Amino acid sequence: MCGRFTSTSTVTDLAEVFGVEEVRAEPLEPRYNVAPSLPVYAVALRRPGGGSDQAVHRALGTFRWGLIPSWATDPAVGNRMINARAEGITTKPAYRRAVVARRCLIPADAFYEWQRRVGADGRAAGRLPHAVRRRDGRPMALAGIWESWRDPAEPAAPPVRTCAIVTTAANALLAPVHDRMPVIVEEPDWQPWLDPETGMGLVETLMRPAADDLLEVYPVSTRVNHVAHDGPELLEPLGDRPA
Repeated sequence: MCGRFTSTSTVTDLAEVFGVEEVRAEPLEPRYNVAPSLPVYAVALRRPGGGSDQAVHRALGTFRWGLIPSWATDPAVGNRMINARAEGITTKPAYRRAVVARRCLIPADAFYEWQRRVGADGRAAGRLPHAVRRRDGRPMALAGIWESWRDPAEPAAPPVRTCAIVTTAANALLAPVHDRMPVIVEEPDWQPWLDPETGMGLVETLMRPAADDLLEVYPVSTRVNHVAHDGPELLEPLGDRPA
């Protein structure tokens, strides 16, 4: 799964990296410990309404992390839907409509995974967090799906845009740490992933583990376990420092 990630790139940088033509995002503070339910950036295709003749284009928006299906009556359901497993995503009621029509890219500078540790006595000895990031230092494009939700109790209120990160089996690099990882979409596949006209056969092939040489992974301090902790020190390699 993917339960925490970092988001430190600016709106300007993300708009350039992802070829965004419209910025609809609220500026967010840099975060080194993004947790579920917080606002995050996402890139999606947008078709202007109101009779506009503007073509479909990429837009950078702000979404709440934790998918709330359009038919949900309680927004709390989103707290359990931060990840959508690629396996079965096209058939599960909460995800099947979004994966067909509302796919997005969620920028992340790094994400965290936790490795189960075993003591000398063979008993569980807690979990050690690891940071994962691209070797070239560029932001990752995590595959996502999104929904627009309206509170049935407040029909006049603006809709809430929410998203989930699509996950798949870990590649050989991540497997010793965790058995799952986010789907990372490479640049040549950004447009097919975002375009709702892309056939689901191709979409399913894009939901695959990242190449083993794309990423680097290293242990970090357990300070990242607590959502109140934030700052660049969370990404420092553990080395000889205490966990």
